[in-house]
Amino acid sequence: MKTLLEIIKDAEKRKVAVGHFNVSDLVALRAIFAAAKELNVPIIIGVSEGEREFIGVRQARALVDSYNLSTSDVDRIFLNADHTYSVEKAKEAIDAGYDAVIFDGAKLPLEENIAKTKEVVKYAKSKVLVEGELGYIGSSSKILKELPKGAAIEEKDLTTASDAARFVKETGVDLLAPAVGNVHGMLKNAPNPRLNIKRIKEIREAAGVPLVLHGGSGIKDDDFKAAIVAGISVIHINTEIRLAWREGLEKGLQENPEEITPYKLLPYAEKAIYETVSRRLKLFNNLI
Repeated sequence: MKTLLEIIKDAEKRKVAVGHFNVSDLVALRAIFAAAKELNVPIIIGVSEGEREFIGVRQARALVDSYNLSTSDVDRIFLNADHTYSVEKAKEAIDAGYDAVIFDGAKLPLEENIAKTKEVVKYAKSKVLVEGELGYIGSSSKILKELPKGAAIEEKDLTTASDAARFVKETGVDLLAPAVGNVHGMLKNAPNPRLNIKRIKEIREAAGVPLVLHGGSGIKDDDFKAAIVAGISVIHINTEIRLAWREGLEKGLQENPEEITPYKLLPYAEKAIYETVSRRLKLFNNLI
């Protein structure tokens, strides 16, 4: 059975990307699993600190394990501790047996980000993949009225190849998430910024490790395709899933105004998420 790092490196070689999708409940997990099963592609399930607090750190691990045991139609489902802001929370996920953990020190001074990320890498002892984040792109997966304050959007503020090379060398991370024009969340009344494809290529060549694109919701399909060719091997989607969940549930309530049974209403949300994830997986894996 391939490890997550082997799958990511294979994706890079084939010029495709592994889809990373966040969940807050069983509805989203069911939908994402169904899409991956139909297309027979590996996926990463992400749970942020808030999502882990709601689901349960070990409960999330158990749920993903149960899906891995239930079928041979999916290469494998991996579990990632998304956006972890403290060393202690990162260690908690590592101890719970997650496949990967992101230490997000993007808002910290570079030296502090390096020091704390290095501590997480040392604790992981190569048993769990560690991803570092370099460059602030916001922190909320929601519909935005304006760009996140302080987010690196202008070219002069994006992650540089030299900083990326230094960060990887000094921390020993397995994966790197840079700021390349991407932002968390989706703008309500305007398209999201375009990605800097040239910078992605420069960072990948300098860093020497696979790159992860956060804030994938709202990015144009052409940018995704170009980013994958340039060096992006994992793509995070969350806001689109949350939006689909809400819109699906609202449809269910509108069509069944007297219904009070959750398992009769939640399939509407599940279907909307499934359609969103399926569309993204087909794009990321060159299936459309």
